[in-house]
Amino acid sequence: MDNKVVLNYDGKSYEYPIVESTIGDKGINISKLRDETGLITLDLGYKNTGATISDITYLDGDKGELFYRGYPIEQIAEKSNFTEVMYLLLHGELPNKSQFEQFERNIKAHNFVAEEMKKIIDAFPRSAHPMGVLSALTSALTAFSPVTVDPKTKEDRAAEVMLAKFAHLCAWTYRKKQSLPLNHGDNSLNYVENFYRMTFRLPNEEFEIDPIIVDSLDKLLILHADHEQNCSTSTVRMVGSAHTGIFASMSAGVSALWGPLHGGANQAVIEMLEMINEDGGDVAKYVAKAKDKNDSFRLMGFGHRVYKNFDPRARIIKKAADGILNQLGIHDNTLDIAMQLEKVALEDDYFIEKKLYPNVDFYSGIIYRALGIPTEMFTVMFALGRLPGWISQWKEMRLKNDPIGRPRQVYQGAQKRDYVPMEDR
Repeated sequence: MDNKVVLNYDGKSYEYPIVESTIGDKGINISKLRDETGLITLDLGYKNTGATISDITYLDGDKGELFYRGYPIEQIAEKSNFTEVMYLLLHGELPNKSQFEQFERNIKAHNFVAEEMKKIIDAFPRSAHPMGVLSALTSALTAFSPVTVDPKTKEDRAAEVMLAKFAHLCAWTYRKKQSLPLNHGDNSLNYVENFYRMTFRLPNEEFEIDPIIVDSLDKLLILHADHEQNCSTSTVRMVGSAHTGIFASMSAGVSALWGPLHGGANQAVIEMLEMINEDGGDVAKYVAKAKDKNDSFRLMGFGHRVYKNFDPRARIIKKAADGILNQLGIHDNTLDIAMQLEKVALEDDYFIEKKLYPNVDFYSGIIYRALGIPTEMFTVMFALGRLPGWISQWKEMRLKNDPIGRPRQVYQGAQKRDYVPMEDR
């Protein structure tokens, strides 16, 4: 088997080694291409470009497989919890009991946010989009934890501070939107329970932990924890490659996730379902529109730009969605429409042939709505889940001393020309 690729250009031959992954992917190492040939590659959107070598997450879009540190997502979602997954992503191995307990203690030691942060969130209007608020608050944490900006700071300590305080910011963003007083954490609870309490506790009544809701949130956060080199993760690595601190790097990830083509997909699902409901709830009409190539309507939450078969996360979260709707006894026309669309997508030959299966965004949107989380908050929930993945990627980049990111371009603008004074134009 050849372990190199030969490029013939301008009468000369150049050899570039093949880099193999531990599972099956291959890449061509073209690090010396520009120096040797004067050429660069053009790959719009970096769809075929590997910017790093990573040990964290692997996905196979053709087979519909996803692994965290080598563990199949199906096993992780069934047997693990979000705190253990955070440790796994950050440290590369599952923790033993003492490691797990110490990790929890380390996070709980930072389970608060400076009171001055309340002044910052108070300055935002209630109408502000939660992701804009979250991005600003995350960046502002730098001023209150400057030690994590120091490149000499241990990455693990920075990670634990970030994990603890980000959950507060997500909860506070929700409560700002709902005009509720801001809560601090409770160290008697685990990570997901603590977030759940901070987010939903009302000031005038006792708060009870609902295990059904906590279990659903736990699974959702696990399924979103990392997903290889996607837009927001690549953004975190790019920003962090300049030795930018953890808070500013995570803030950049939040901003990237905000985009409707990335983290905003589950919000788009509910908005689509609400539109169908407002139009009379005729699912067959919109299925026909989706099949019509001349119609601009597109079903949101079906298919995936990476997975060519069923999204493995969707299989898992579908069970949680079914369970929470049944156990909470929720009756919602919009969610009824979602179930009708799901049935069509799983049984209709058109959807099966084109592999337009419901994806994780479809089911996560359904669960968030069932839990009473406002649509604009969906991407904040996504960010909370994705945080350990972002941090793990940031940490890996720092420890491997990856070079600063500096993409090239193919320039197609004007050729060299002389400046013309305004009066002569």
